[in-house]
Parts: sequence; C-alpha cells; structure tokens
Amino acid sequence: MEKTKAKEVKAAEAKASSEGSGFNLSEFFKGSREELAKVVWPSRQQLVSESVAVLLMVIASATLIYLVDSLFTWTSQRLF
Repeated sequence: MEKTKAKEVKAAEAKASSEGSGFNLSEFFKGSREELAKVVWPSRQQLVSESVAVLLMVIASATLIYLVDSLFTWTSQRLF
C-alpha cells in the first residue's frame, strides 16, 4: 500500500515538473551536478589495470582477426 502511494506521489511530481515552461538550463546543470556526485569513481590503480586489460583485449582481437584474414587470403589464393 505504501509503495503504491510513493509511486503515485512520484508520478504526480514528475507530471508537475514536466508541465513547466520547458527546458531550463540551470536545472539541467543542477541535476547533472547531483548525478555526478552519486558516481563512484574508480581508483587510479583500478583505472590503470582496467585500461591495460582493454588494450590487451583489443590487441588480441586485432591479432586474431588479422590471422583469420591472412588464412582466408592464403586459402583463396591457392584455390582460385
């Protein structure tokens, strides 16, 4: 019951705020600032380790694609 009331209140607030005069730049920046405050930013060590992992996977994927492409090229040259 209480969840339903909370949902109704949120819906009413959302409707009231959407019926405003349109886009408000200051409200946009205020909301953006509030959302950025909620972000859990990674530590420097986590950022570096995940960046290295991404680079290694990109290199591995590119190498695999190159090898498969070379195999297909070699095979097509032998057949045709």
